[in-house]
Amino acid sequence: MTWEEVRELDASRTVAILPVGAVEAHGPHLPLGTDGIIAGAMARAGARELEAAGWSAVVLPPIWYTAAPFARDFPGTLGVDGELVTRQILTVSAVLGTQGFAALAVANAHLDPAHRSALRSAVERAGRAMPVVAPDLARGRVARRLTEEFRTGACHAGRFEGSIVLAETPALVRTGIARALPPNPVSLSEAIADGRESFLEAGGARAYFGWPADASAEEGRETVAELGRILAEAVLAEVGP
Repeated sequence: MTWEEVRELDASRTVAILPVGAVEAHGPHLPLGTDGIIAGAMARAGARELEAAGWSAVVLPPIWYTAAPFARDFPGTLGVDGELVTRQILTVSAVLGTQGFAALAVANAHLDPAHRSALRSAVERAGRAMPVVAPDLARGRVARRLTEEFRTGACHAGRFEGSIVLAETPALVRTGIARALPPNPVSLSEAIADGRESFLEAGGARAYFGWPADASAEEGRETVAELGRILAEAVLAEVGP
């Protein structure tokens, strides 16, 4: 959009959606930018849901760099301090507030504990006049809406994420490698609860968990649609019908 097109929006009925995703290792078969790809797809699907509900939505350029200590042992991972992420989100939301937007919604599927903490901090510190909405996919009631693999907790660079990347950017998937990868059923959520602090400590020597060989574009499209509904519902719960 141009600035004049933004000026013509009814900002009070417009939600700005910010995709946020880490640059981090996602197995030997998915790109480092997998989380950003997923966040962008979630943002666009959420925008469609909001527009169907009578709101306008704009998708902002993404934040690519965030906290990613779990993947710190792998080349290509580019993590930053979580407080930096919180401040950036709060700064963006404050600027949007001065322009009259109704809310800032964060589209996110990066579940590193440090990153989730940064998003929670942004939500809690945002003012009521310009709310930040960031649904946490790892929370029970939300997680139950997602795929079987996701619910196991073994879902980093596995079937869940691989399916979405196949649906969105199939040329970036090393499909031959993915099909040959054996399952790694270790639950990251359980590993985190047990005090593990990295993929290596959790049992992910190649930075993947789950069933990558079973990924499909069809499942990816279905998952993106559900992610969009989750995002839109969280926004509408904050701003109203």
